[in-house]
Order: sequence, then structure tokens, then C-alpha cells
Amino acid sequence: MNYTFEILGVSPTLTFFNQQQELLQQQQPSGVEYLGNWKCTLDAFVASVETVSPARGWDVDRVVDTVISFWMNNSDSIQYWKHRLHDAGSENLLVARVGDIKSLQAAFESLLGE
Repeated sequence: MNYTFEILGVSPTLTFFNQQQELLQQQQPSGVEYLGNWKCTLDAFVASVETVSPARGWDVDRVVDTVISFWMNNSDSIQYWKHRLHDAGSENLLVARVGDIKSLQAAFESLLGE
């Protein structure tokens, strides 16, 4: 299985929490997980995916490798989001998405009505 990881943006903590609750109430689980962290660091996101991956049945090592690869290849984006998180203040989280590529593709296709 192939995985993807990307940083989506900055969100108020309460908004992120409410969105997570809505996702938990959906009838069918998806192969996509949204992660929120107060710090924009590789360690913080690796710790998050190490927690989420076993519960989803994902290959933890491959998911961690995906996050590390993103971190190594997107330094400009990471710096941008680090600054946006700092500017937003301590009541906000940096939100990222991790998932298996097929599930993410299915989610996008359902949005487009295909």
C-alpha cells in the first residue's frame, strides 16, 4: 500500500476537534486521517502517525517513511506553515492529512460525484 502526507493548514483547536468528531460519526471509515499538532516538527508528526497507523492497519514504517520523505522534499512549504502557525497563536493547530493513496483518490472522486 502506498501512502501520502501533506500539510493542509492552520486551524483553531476547537474547530479541528469538532471536525474530528464529525468524521468519527460517519458510517464508513476512510483510509485517511487528519492530524493536528501544536508544533511544526518532524518529530511531532512522526509521533502522530505512529499512534494512528496501527489502529488503521497501516504499515507503520512505510507511513513514517512517507512523512520523512515529505519533510525532506518540502522545506519551503514547511517553513511557510511553521511561520503561519506561529502567527496564528497558541490556540491553533497545524493540520496535516495522511492516508493510503487509494482511499484518498476514492474520497476525491466521491466529492466530484464520480
